[in-house]
Amino acid sequence: MEKLFSYGTLRSKEIQRQIFNRVLTGTADQVLGYKLKSLKIEEEFGMADYVVAVASENPTDIIHGVIFTISNADLAKVDLFESNAYRRVQVTLQSGETAWIYIEN
Repeated sequence: MEKLFSYGTLRSKEIQRQIFNRVLTGTADQVLGYKLKSLKIEEEFGMADYVVAVASENPTDIIHGVIFTISNADLAKVDLFESNAYRRVQVTLQSGETAWIYIEN
């Protein structure tokens, strides 16, 4: 099983149903040393606004989100869902858990 930290779209129950065919149960957590940046991604019906995590020079910057436990197969589904504007890396969360997070590519 893998830990996934979500700060955006993946927290949506609707998106979770599309990707995993179920709603995930998660726990609130935070990642330090990152901040959110606005991002425009071209979709089927035009441009859409999203956010992406970027490393910050300020170690006290924080992103609030949710940590989910998912299978390797589910993680592969998220890799397909995320656009090439994102890449997956491992981080240590404020709770001490190690989790995957999608950051700016």
